[in-house]
Amino acid sequence: MALNYIWIGFFVIAFIVALVKLIFFGDTAIFNNVVNGMFDSAKTGAEISLGLIGVMTFWLGIMKIGERAGMISLFAKGVSPFFSRLFPEVPKSHPANGSIIMNFSANMLGLDNAATPVGLKAMQELQELNPEKDTATNAQIMFLVLNTAGITLIPTGVIALRMANGATNPADVFIPCLIGTFISFLAGMIAVSFYQKINLLQLPILIFFGGFIALMAGLYFWLGSLPPDQIQVYAGLLGGIIIFSIITLFIVYGASKKVNVYEAFIDGAKDGFSTSVMIIPFLIAILVAISAFRTTGCMDYVVNAIGSLVTLFGLDTSFVPALPVGLMKTLSGGGARGLMVDVMTTYGADSFQGRLASVIQGSSETTFYVLAVYFGSVGIKKPRYALVCGLIADLVGLIAAIFLTYLFFGHTIQP
Repeated sequence: MALNYIWIGFFVIAFIVALVKLIFFGDTAIFNNVVNGMFDSAKTGAEISLGLIGVMTFWLGIMKIGERAGMISLFAKGVSPFFSRLFPEVPKSHPANGSIIMNFSANMLGLDNAATPVGLKAMQELQELNPEKDTATNAQIMFLVLNTAGITLIPTGVIALRMANGATNPADVFIPCLIGTFISFLAGMIAVSFYQKINLLQLPILIFFGGFIALMAGLYFWLGSLPPDQIQVYAGLLGGIIIFSIITLFIVYGASKKVNVYEAFIDGAKDGFSTSVMIIPFLIAILVAISAFRTTGCMDYVVNAIGSLVTLFGLDTSFVPALPVGLMKTLSGGGARGLMVDVMTTYGADSFQGRLASVIQGSSETTFYVLAVYFGSVGIKKPRYALVCGLIADLVGLIAAIFLTYLFFGHTIQP
């Protein structure tokens, strides 16, 4: 229901603003621009979904091999002490547990193409436990929110874009991004746990967070002192080794268990194709609405209003030019990436604004996109409080990114 109202709201607000611009400001091109933007976004949504067919077909085929060989069950047993506390409705031996941990692992390494199909597989497996197929379960909401606030250990995409835009040290945002995404993840977990009345002060959960903090420290000491180009090389190498090792392990382990791995792959691949096609209408719906809201300038009005409010309280406004990245990131990852590049081009990659835009991009996720794709893949129309918790995680992540950038780089850095 929440998505329904938001979807309607985007169109109604955009139409009113466009009408005002036409009548009072004589902007005769505004409606054509909005329509063209909507059509382009519809095309983009279809292209994204169709572009996923190949990688999803492959990954779900590999996952099917792991499922039949029992590899997914082994993954599930390894993480059950932690995830059983967050997903009490999911049986400990259920294959969804293994898919969930693989999804989080891929997200941590910044491997978006690998994370999406595994995440969709996890959502489908959670749907098997859903008694009301059009309404999100507690487990599905927890998974989606943690996915939208997913921890990213190495923001390789952000580092690459900073290097392309001439940053002196493109990897200088590495630690702020790492801390920011961890805070966002924690905020999402706390928000959902509040709704679901889950006690987070349990030993397995505390051990997980302690282990993650230790992992962040180890990663910092390993990569922190390296030149940015070497960080990209080692990060890419690490991700490639892990993903290819998982693929090979599943195939070899499946063969050792007398599984017909080729047949299993084909069966899983068929699911990947059908899932990709199912996503198309949900993704197009949200992208078209976002395009109308953005093209009419509504996003700019929101940012300017925030800037005026900050000025009213006499606070520093250095962070305001980078805010569109955070607001857009909730709606569109590609749009936020474009805005980040625009901020770096306008103010400089090494400016406070350029670094802040990079930290925001590296420590937040596209909540509306993930919600549309993941819930759309299983036909869920009632997300309950998933959107609210996802937006809470986004807001906390955005605020954390601003504070962390002030902490690490200060507001005196000029373009």
